[in-house]
Amino acid sequence: MRREWMIVLFCLFSVAMFVNQGTNIADEKRPLRVDWAEIKISGSYPETSQMPGLFGDLTESLPTILDRMDQAARDKSLKGVLLHIDGVEIGWAKLNELQAGIRKMREAGKTVWARMNDAGTRDYLLACSCERIIMPESSTIMITGLRAEVTFYRNLFEMLDIKADMLRVGAYKSAAEPYTRTEMSDEFRAEMEEILDAFYQIIVTQISESRKLSEEQVKAIIDEGIHSAGRAKELGLLDDIAYEDELAALIRDGQDIDLRMRSDYRKKKPNTELDLFSLMEILGGGKKDMGSTRPRIAVVYAEGPITSGNSPTGLFGEAGISSDKLVPLIQKLGKDENVKAIVLRVDSPGGSALASDLIWRALEATEKPLVVSMGDVAASGGYYISMGAEKIFAEPGTITGSIGVVGGKLSFEGLMKKVGVTQSVVQRGRNSGVLSVTEAFTESGKETMQRMLNTIYEQFTRKAAAGRKMDYEKLEAMARGRVYTGVRAKTLGLVDEIGTLDDAIAHARVILNDTEKKLELDTLPKPQSPLEMLLGHARHQQAQPVARAFAELLPAQIRPAIRHLDALNQLAKEPALTILPYSLRIE
Repeated sequence: MRREWMIVLFCLFSVAMFVNQGTNIADEKRPLRVDWAEIKISGSYPETSQMPGLFGDLTESLPTILDRMDQAARDKSLKGVLLHIDGVEIGWAKLNELQAGIRKMREAGKTVWARMNDAGTRDYLLACSCERIIMPESSTIMITGLRAEVTFYRNLFEMLDIKADMLRVGAYKSAAEPYTRTEMSDEFRAEMEEILDAFYQIIVTQISESRKLSEEQVKAIIDEGIHSAGRAKELGLLDDIAYEDELAALIRDGQDIDLRMRSDYRKKKPNTELDLFSLMEILGGGKKDMGSTRPRIAVVYAEGPITSGNSPTGLFGEAGISSDKLVPLIQKLGKDENVKAIVLRVDSPGGSALASDLIWRALEATEKPLVVSMGDVAASGGYYISMGAEKIFAEPGTITGSIGVVGGKLSFEGLMKKVGVTQSVVQRGRNSGVLSVTEAFTESGKETMQRMLNTIYEQFTRKAAAGRKMDYEKLEAMARGRVYTGVRAKTLGLVDEIGTLDDAIAHARVILNDTEKKLELDTLPKPQSPLEMLLGHARHQQAQPVARAFAELLPAQIRPAIRHLDALNQLAKEPALTILPYSLRIE
């Protein structure tokens, strides 16, 4: 009996060994699994979350795409990341943020490649941060340099008998020049030359360093202009010419691996469900924001033109900075003992002088550590709301400064007479018509307006000097409406550091001695839900989906110009403006 049991055990052991060996053999033959993430980079990437579009599409925000890159960097299951870069419409600061996100993935040991169909300057600069650039045979790279075009309307206004009555403080405050001149003033031209020189050097340096070309070679490439994929590879701008279906073979590189491409890596889908609970919540007066009871750092986004009152959204659905909304939010943070510091992300050309001052004061009154991170632009009013910070971080290509004031009006008196429209006026007060568009400034009205602008300018510059701990005369000499890049502003002392939003948050943690990152981040303002928009709880946002869908139909080249004109239209009722006179985009 014992012998029989021994035989049975021997057989079972033999079978187990055979199965185990078979499994090992199978494992040896099974190819190694390799995971790659695919992330598409396209569009404008607003600083804050947007509502879903007309067809349920979600406009991805800059923090969202950066978070996806951060997750990819930390994902140990990923070997590499393939970026599909397709028509990015971003400024210099956002470009720098995305480049930093790519560097973070590479520093984490990920292989990062860029694939493009056609590439403009912004697309290509982004791709230069990757290890390898791939394009199909029929594609083109268009790196044609920089060009500033300013349109002037004086001749048109004269033809229509419209008079532009514009006043300013600051020789470089050129916001009114398109309406009062036929060409750039010497100061305006000198300023534009300096800015374009700085940006041109950024382009040359980045391409030179990433593609291992001399600066002279890069300048020659730019002068040559448009390059086919074949020519681009000859010049060293490309690594591979391949179609999308050939990418997997490039990644495998002849190896027997089980390649898994994870498309739309960690991309969030919009939550558009209209559930009963949310409906009852909104009809009951909306969700009560009790706030977190844990110690935290508030990250507040201030994006768009600055307006007094409850501002509407822009023509294409972009939100602006409303003093009626932002000031109460800041005051609430000031009273919240759990908010230990505020990081303000500013991406604004400025706007209303009054609204800018009210926001500045609200930030001062919190008496909490304030760190500012400047985005694509933080100029004029955008600088005003930033200047009280303990530390200001700007991106290398941030447009800032423009410390000056402009005011005035368009008088349609001549045009009305030309088309047969007349008016009878009854008035009390010598300057009752100072803001009327049916007559030009009287001498008294002009003196009144100029006196007001001078007062605002002095307040602006004195507060800026105090905030930057600088002699007034020194600050005022750098002001006068002049615009600077982030790098130049740091040299002059108008900002403290060159860095990203992450750098600003890290500095806030240093101030609070939170090196272990125990304090949570609270991003504000919170985005509103689709149901809130549908029921009018967010009435000012109702036009967003249709407006954004309309914007997509317009050529990318003219969208910034229309947005800029729309911003000026929103500010038309403001008597004094602290606003950047133009918008810049990378072509």
